Amino acid sequence: MRTEWKLFSVISAFLFVATFVYAFWTNAQTQGIDWVGTVALALSFLLTTMCGGFFWFVSRRIEPRPEDRSDGEIADGAGEIGFFSPGSYWPFGIALAATIAGLGLVFWQVWLLAIGLVCVVLAACGLLFEYYTGTRRTAEH
Repeated sequence: MRTEWKLFSVISAFLFVATFVYAFWTNAQTQGIDWVGTVALALSFLLTTMCGGFFWFVSRRIEPRPEDRSDGEIADGAGEIGFFSPGSYWPFGIALAATIAGLGLVFWQVWLLAIGLVCVVLAACGLLFEYYTGTRRTAEH
């Protein structure tokens, strides 16, 4: 986690400086600060600072991972990472539902946005509980 918090700290520092440079530059060019861009940069700075702070907080509480050690080898990180579904259709469903919600947002059709968000939640639940829906019949049974 040490690598991650350092990366986010560098990005946060850049965004902090860029926020003030952008505000100064737009004020000099247009005789007024562009508040939309300045606020967007400031919020991006806060978001990356929050992520970097979380990674820093976690890195202090866990053992260094192989990628955090200078003597770490690729083989040190080998092993089971987790279970990933080999043939799930739920990611496609989430993408389709997010597209519907996005179209509802773009055209400001509240009914389409509501349908899309409900479908996103249902598809996310389907993905989450895909392997917890009772017993599965396998070739052994």
